[in-house]
Amino acid sequence: MAKKKATMIDRQYHLFDAKGRVLGRLATEVARILMGKHKVTYAPHIDGGDFIVITNADEIAVTGNKLDQKIYHRFSGYPGGIHSLSLKDQMQKDSRKVLYQAVYNMLPKNSLRNRMLKRLLINKDGDHKQKVIHVTHQ
Repeated sequence: MAKKKATMIDRQYHLFDAKGRVLGRLATEVARILMGKHKVTYAPHIDGGDFIVITNADEIAVTGNKLDQKIYHRFSGYPGGIHSLSLKDQMQKDSRKVLYQAVYNMLPKNSLRNRMLKRLLINKDGDHKQKVIHVTHQ
């Protein structure tokens, strides 16, 4: 059996409309396609996933009281250097980061993760410049 090369992988574009979709449920579906688990040729050591275009990131939905209770932390490394931001504030600042972080945490923690994330394209509104061939997820 011949070895599968990176140039032999057939990559398609998938369009997701985040309007009214629940954050975690959308992120799991996107992570699955980025990894290539929806293909018959899936192998965990090969980056065989597709491109993802997400539109309307500003209109993503969350369940429960997550808007007020979910908090994103970042730490500078210095004493007292922890900075916290609620989901509501992060959505007002940049909603694309919320979706990116959710997908980032659902991908495998190995050297393929950065390559997979380069194929994730997130737009705040409904406009996109990419030529989408496969529109099955709306």
